[in-house]
Amino acid sequence: MQLAAILSDKGRDVLTIHPDASVAGLVAMLAEHSIGALVVSPDGSYISGIVSERDVVRALTHGAHALDAPVASIMTAQVHCAPPTAGIDELMHLMTERRIRHVPITDDAGSLIGIVSIGDVVKSRLGELEGERAALMDYITRGG
Repeated sequence: MQLAAILSDKGRDVLTIHPDASVAGLVAMLAEHSIGALVVSPDGSYISGIVSERDVVRALTHGAHALDAPVASIMTAQVHCAPPTAGIDELMHLMTERRIRHVPITDDAGSLIGIVSIGDVVKSRLGELEGERAALMDYITRGG
């Protein structure tokens, strides 16, 4: 299955945050939307970075004043993206190898068109496995 299928199921809406926004504003957005990461973008299309709960925790080890800092100061600038044509196995490998839980999906021009989380991948794989199980059960109960 390609990532485009996941995006068609979950939608292509991606919440972004401006690099100049405060970390406190970031925390509020993460909590409000019950999400674990935001793409950092000045315009909603160009990807400057990605910022996650993990980045916030690391920043707070330097003190509560980190909440006043701009998101750009704590974001991960090297973002691992994937095209919508990539397969789920390929994405799982990337997530495991890089120890990341969110991968922005970009078009041929590098513009942001979606995001896939590890939860989306697990949901998709469980759906595939359930379909395979149902097909096998049908095959077995009908006698081959």
